[in-house]
Amino acid sequence: MRLLVVGGTRFLGRHVVDAALARGHRVTLLNRGQSNAGLFPEAEHLVADRDGELGVLQGRWDAVIDTCAYRPRQVQRMAQALRGRVGLYALVSTISVYARNTPGTTEDAPLARLPDPTVEQVTGETYGGLKALCEAALHDTMPGRALVVRPGLIVGPHDPTGRFTWWVRRFAEGGDVLAPGDPAAPVQFIDARDLAAWLLRQAEGATTGTFNLTGPQQPLTMGRCFDTMRRTLNPEATVTWAGEDFLLDCGVAPWTELPLWVPRAEAGLHAVNIGRALATGLQCRPLDDTLRDTLAWAQAEPSDHAGIGLAPERERELLATWRAR
Repeated sequence: MRLLVVGGTRFLGRHVVDAALARGHRVTLLNRGQSNAGLFPEAEHLVADRDGELGVLQGRWDAVIDTCAYRPRQVQRMAQALRGRVGLYALVSTISVYARNTPGTTEDAPLARLPDPTVEQVTGETYGGLKALCEAALHDTMPGRALVVRPGLIVGPHDPTGRFTWWVRRFAEGGDVLAPGDPAAPVQFIDARDLAAWLLRQAEGATTGTFNLTGPQQPLTMGRCFDTMRRTLNPEATVTWAGEDFLLDCGVAPWTELPLWVPRAEAGLHAVNIGRALATGLQCRPLDDTLRDTLAWAQAEPSDHAGIGLAPERERELLATWRAR
């Protein structure tokens, strides 16, 4: 297959290219040449800014996988430039497109709408609505040839956000780990390599449609997730669960200071319906494997994830206050 990857050198796109080359596909990367420019010398590299001139797109491809579109005009311009040059257009969107965080949300649920659809700034408030407009722009420009993928939290080696990696590092350090909220609460995420493998299989089969893409295949709770982290990364670590109300009263920020954790009112973010993806062959590797591989990468390539996770002294303070209660 002749495959065009928009991006392809950072996180998900990097894993897509890795897997595509391993499967013998002819891969072209389109990016600005600014991140990890020396990767994949065996692939064709086209250098361009998707917000600028796209005249380098003179070839023909069976499919394009677009991993880095955040604004609808970016999708529209790319799809227009590729019209007549590509068969399938796969767009990586997000489960944040949904208007409500309802457990069991399917792909047919209502989408978020922006009060001002011309807004360009990507924030926590506009991110989902902009991605929904990106999806609409693709369907308008390339009807009948769109594969829209809505991942939840993407994790694993090369993750630039540090959200999942913070927990991997924290459990590996050992000691008493502050765990947030209810251990019976659901949690969902997907290894970037599993998402990449699914994307490639659908591209090879020219699959169209919209799919929630997260994992694992069987429901997972925060309690079982953290127990697996402790057992896999440092069995000497201990876990202390602190109540949601206590943490919120103490001003602890969900998702950032304690990644993975969302309050009860937003539990639907970790409980979307993935039945459609499972029916098309989604397979998720064991959590132990993701944990070990993420730790090995994090130790080999230390990076700064400022603003993610609790500072050690803050965690100790919260643990002491919780115990005193």
